[in-house]
Amino acid sequence: MFTEPTILNSKSGWIEVICGGMFSGKTEELIRRARRAHIAGQRVVVVKPAIDKRYHDEDVVSHNENSLPGLVASTADQIVLITGNAEVVCIDEAQFFDNRLVDVANSLANDGKRVIIAGLDMDFMGKPFEPMPHLLAIAEYVTKLHAICSESGDVANFSQRVTESSERVLLGEKEAYEPRSRRCFRPPVDKKRGREIKPFKKFSETDSDR
Repeated sequence: MFTEPTILNSKSGWIEVICGGMFSGKTEELIRRARRAHIAGQRVVVVKPAIDKRYHDEDVVSHNENSLPGLVASTADQIVLITGNAEVVCIDEAQFFDNRLVDVANSLANDGKRVIIAGLDMDFMGKPFEPMPHLLAIAEYVTKLHAICSESGDVANFSQRVTESSERVLLGEKEAYEPRSRRCFRPPVDKKRGREIKPFKKFSETDSDR
C-alpha cells in the first residue's frame, strides 16, 4: 500500500503516477489520495480531460461511483491555468491528454506542487499508451494496480476490447472492455467472456468444504 508523503511545510514538489488496466481501481485510488490531502488541510484541485463524460461532465467518478468535484481541461496546457494556487493537483485519465502533459507535470512539480496522475498504461492492443510511459519515467512514486480477469479470475493487467472498433481511443465501460490476464488477452477484439459474479454473502461452515 502506498503511504503518501506530506507536502505540508515543504517547498518541494513531486509526481505520483497510478497506472494499470481498466477496472483496476486507478480513479478510486486518486480520489482516496485527494480526500486525504483535503483532510490534511491542503488545497486540492482535481482535473479530468474534457473528452471523458462517461459518468459526469465535470466530476471525477470511479467505476464504484465514488466522486469528487472536478475541473475539465481540453489540453494539458490548460491544467496550469486552472490549478492556480493549489498545493495538490490530481489528474485523472491522463492517457486522454496530449504529450504536453509530461512538461506540464514537471512544471507543476517544480513549482512545489504534489502532482497525482492516474491513467491507463496500455491501450487495447497491449501497447504503451502515451503520454503514460513518459510520466512513469519522470515520477518519483509509481503505483501499478491490477484488476481481476473476467475469464480466469487471475490477476488482470490488460484491457480487452469486446466491441468492434479499431479506434485507439474508445470511451466505454463494461459494454466495451473486460479486464484480462496475460494468457486470456486476445487483441484486438474478443467476445465477452465475463464469468457470473455471485452476490457477496456471509461465510458459513458449509462454505469451508468448497
